[in-house]
Amino acid sequence: MDISAKTAPTPPQGRSHKNSRTVLVCLGVVMGMTGLSFAAVPLYDMFCRVTGFGGTPMVGTAGASTILDRTMSVRFDANVAPNLGWKFEAESPEVTLRVGETKTVFYKITNRTDRPSTGIASYNIAPDKGAAFFVKIQCFCFTEHTLQPGESLEAPVVFYIDPEIADKRELDGLKAVTLSYTYFASKGGQPLAQGAAAPVKGDAGKSNL
Repeated sequence: MDISAKTAPTPPQGRSHKNSRTVLVCLGVVMGMTGLSFAAVPLYDMFCRVTGFGGTPMVGTAGASTILDRTMSVRFDANVAPNLGWKFEAESPEVTLRVGETKTVFYKITNRTDRPSTGIASYNIAPDKGAAFFVKIQCFCFTEHTLQPGESLEAPVVFYIDPEIADKRELDGLKAVTLSYTYFASKGGQPLAQGAAAPVKGDAGKSNL
């Protein structure tokens, strides 16, 4: 008896084209999500600086145009990560200023180790609700610094409390904020993991303010 060979039906041309397009779309989505994940950190940092979200102070280029009679206190908290070996302290633990008044406070930073090391400071404001009205004009925390063994640096932070805080009735009871810094070992402007040391390239002993 003659038995004919069975062959699989040929898929329509349209279905094959649709499957290829689906694969390309999926690959595009995956690549897009990967790109967004790399961009997430700088975008989040930019968002925090613009809005004061998460206790991140605002950044300004000039002082306020108005100075109010209302006064507030600013407390200063200075910390150093265990792997850095620096001493870090403010010239004063607290200052009182008028809202809108520009104030300068110096911090003293000393490398207490026997080797050059590089560090950068992270910062935030507490309580969070005060961050959107704390404006920095100049700050050592904007860049990393390299200090030679035993070298000290006096670095300023210039700031004011935005007079717009007076428009927020819910903040009428806010009398003080705390500006908190933590210095971390760093490389390329980014903090290193706690267990890593910050390498120094060549003669990088000058500190940039």
